[in-house]
Order: sequence, then C-alpha cells, then structure tokens
Amino acid sequence: MASEPLMKDVQKRAPRSLDEMTPREIVAELDKHVIGQHRAKRAVAVALRNRIRRQKLSPEMADEILPRNILMIGSTGVGKTEIARRLARLANSPFIKVEASKFTEVGYVGRDVEAIIRDLVEIAIDLIRQEKAEQVADKAEANAEERLLDLLLPPMAPVKPPRKLKKPASGEQEASDEEPESDASREEREAQEAAMIEDRERFQRTREKLRRQLRDGKLDQRTVEVEIPDRSFPAFEIVGSQNVDELDVNIRDFIPTVFGGRMRTRKMPVEEAFDYLVFEEENKLIDMEQVTREAIERVEDSGIVFLDEIDKIAGREVGQGPEVSREGVQRDILPILEGTTVSTRYGMVRTEHVLFISAGAFHVTKPADLIPELQGRFPVRVEFDALGEEDFVRILQEPRNALIKQYAALMETEGLQLRFSQDAIGTIARYAAIVNDSSEDIGARRLHTIMEALMEDISFEAPETKRKRITIDAKYVEKQLADIVRDEDLSRYIL
Repeated sequence: MASEPLMKDVQKRAPRSLDEMTPREIVAELDKHVIGQHRAKRAVAVALRNRIRRQKLSPEMADEILPRNILMIGSTGVGKTEIARRLARLANSPFIKVEASKFTEVGYVGRDVEAIIRDLVEIAIDLIRQEKAEQVADKAEANAEERLLDLLLPPMAPVKPPRKLKKPASGEQEASDEEPESDASREEREAQEAAMIEDRERFQRTREKLRRQLRDGKLDQRTVEVEIPDRSFPAFEIVGSQNVDELDVNIRDFIPTVFGGRMRTRKMPVEEAFDYLVFEEENKLIDMEQVTREAIERVEDSGIVFLDEIDKIAGREVGQGPEVSREGVQRDILPILEGTTVSTRYGMVRTEHVLFISAGAFHVTKPADLIPELQGRFPVRVEFDALGEEDFVRILQEPRNALIKQYAALMETEGLQLRFSQDAIGTIARYAAIVNDSSEDIGARRLHTIMEALMEDISFEAPETKRKRITIDAKYVEKQLADIVRDEDLSRYIL
C-alpha cells in the first residue's frame, strides 16, 4: 500500500514536447481520440502552434499578438467538445467548458460572465498543484509513513541518561561536595545505559517490523486516530442581490480566518489515514503562493475557454421588457474576449491571451445573428461534417478508448471475454445512422444509447453466467435492436 505511489488524476502530457510538435503531429495526436473532422483539427492545431510561436517572440511583440479564437459550427455529437478537451490536455493548459445560455447580463440574478475566468483560475491552481505534488510525492509518502508509524507505535519518551561523575584532575580543587564515582555506581550506570540501548534497539526492531507490515498492506484495516481540521462551519444566509460569485469569494476568504485553527480527532483505517497524511505532507512541501503565481501566469498565457451553445444567445431583440436579453449576454461576454482584467480571490487576471473556442449547432440561428463585435472576435470558423454510417464504424473501434474497447474492459472485470464481430459493428453503425435520420440527429452520442440497449442482457447476467467467452455477431444485434428500431415511437424513448 505505502510502497506504491498514489495515482493522481493529472492531465497527461503529449509523448513529445509540445514545443517540438508540428501542426501535422498535433492533428495526428487528435486523430487517436476523434474520428474525422480534419478541418477542425487543422484549425485548432494552427491555433496551438501559434501559441508556441508567440512564446518565442520578444515580450513587446508577443504582447501584441492575440489568439485566433475559433467558432465551431455543427450539430451535437460530432466532436466539438472532444476536440477542444483533447487540445487542452495536449497543451497541458487550464481548460473549462461553459454553456453560454447559463449566464445572464449584468443586473440580473445569475452567473456573471467573469465567473468563467474565476473558475478557470481554480482549475489552473488544481492543475499546478497536482504537478507539484508529483514532484514531492516520494518525500510526502516517506513523511506520511513516519507519521503513521508514530500513530501505530508512539515514540519512546526521552529518558535522561544516568549522570557520570568526573574525577577532578590532579592539582584541581573539587568544585562541589560530590564524591568521585565508585566502582559500584559505575557498574550500575553502565547497566542502566545498556538497558536503555537495548530498549531503543527493541523499539527500532518493532518499528521496522510494523513498517514492513504497513508496506505489505497487512495493517490496512487497523484503526488509528488522526487529527483533522474541523469543517463544521455555521450556515450563512444570503441576503440581498449581491453577486453570487463575489459573495462566494468573500465567504471563502473569511471562513479560514475565523475557523481555520480548530481541529478534531477522527478514527479511520490505516489505508485511509495514509492517503490523508500524504495529502497533508504534500501541502506542507508545496509552496501555494508559487502555485498561485504560476496558475495565474498559465491562465493568462495558455488558458482555454470552451463556450458551448453560443447559438442559444444569438439574435437581437427589438422589443423592450424586464426579461434577460440575449444580446445583453453577448455584450457582457465581449470585454473578456477583447481583453480585460478580472478580479479573483488570487489576484487580477488579464484575459487578452486566453483562447476562446465557441461552438453551436446554429439550426435556428446563424453566426451572422451574433452582434458584429462578437463575430469579429472569432476570426477562425470551422463547419463540422455530419457523421454517417462509415464514421460510426470507425468511432466504434479506432479511437484509443473506443466504445467497444470500453465494454470489453467492463465485462473482463467479471471474468468474461467479450468480442464483437466485424459484421456486428457494421450493423450497430447502420442502426445508429437509421435512428439519427428518423429522429433527432445526436451524432456519435447515438452509439451510446444503441450500445446500452444492445448490452443490457449481457451486463445483467455477466456476474452469474458460466460462459467465459461471448461473441456478438450481426444476428444478435438484429435480435436485440430490430424491433426497437422498427417501432418509431419505441425507438424515440429507448434509443
């Protein structure tokens, strides 16, 4: 347990340094996770490469070069979000996805658009902290192990060694009335010292034995008492129309000051206590002020905001009334895109070089319905292709974590080897295309609903079945799905 480093949910870097990757290599990396949509991949690859180029310029020139924000146009389920998310992981950049329709214009109760940047800073801090935690992981685990051993076997109380009396040197006058140490006293002192050494050695042997048992996981279920911060804070009532995000910032700053010193003892298993102590030791070893500085710098230099459903706020109202205006939300978003300074609990954050990727289906509206100022802030526009049967066949099996691979891995945990024949994959793709054509087109997300309906019986019976291998062929797919697909009303609810 303690000998293995803790697994961290950290965004993975690309196999090669990002500085060395060409746009073609960036596209190849995206191809491992997203099928098709080459125009969109080229656009984001160029945007990412331009960031690398900008970092190599002089500060004066780099400050003048603004990111080329991207507008993605396409229906749901065609890969818009996935491309943006994979791009952020590739660049190891702070990334946040927000829905434009969740924000309201200034003056209305709801989320302020500046909360986007505040949330992005929080994500960046978590990202940097995880990176620092990896760097100090070995030392944190070693310190946590020592603390846990102290809980399992409290350290020996310090014992003052027996006093050794010195004989005065010849010609010196004794400074006190103490008599020189006799042979009997010396023997008694030496015996006491030997006993102390033996006690220390016995204690050390016991501690090392516990250490081995701890590392082998033999003590995982033993209970220890650990001091933890007391989080039982009083409830706060929100009064008035103060901005919710600003109020949240104020409360989070206020609470640690008033209640930060309170501790309480909690009993927990050794395995849980070790993880908690590792986390505590990491906090001691990590300089959070440095983490905050680096997080703000990374947001300003390489932050990515994915603004989804931007088509829902497109359009211009001509009437007047108290309702929230879509055009008003657009105008509130505009300053962040143009470049402004946002106040956060960690300091001021400039948004001039944050990359914004917006996306929308634009079935009812069109990009031209956005206000002109907002349109001008998205110079790169990419239209996504609709997905067809051939795309679904590739999506099911080619990506690194394709759906079929996921279901096979899930069934393997039950000791069941699951295999899909090629004709079964083709039939699943065909049914997904048919249902998308006959009802709402939700793109590749239709494959999830199809696979769930297909796998329901196998997933239910897997823990009890005596079969060790199952091959799903086209005949089985037809049996499970044909009736549902033919019944249009039924497929609307199930698929």
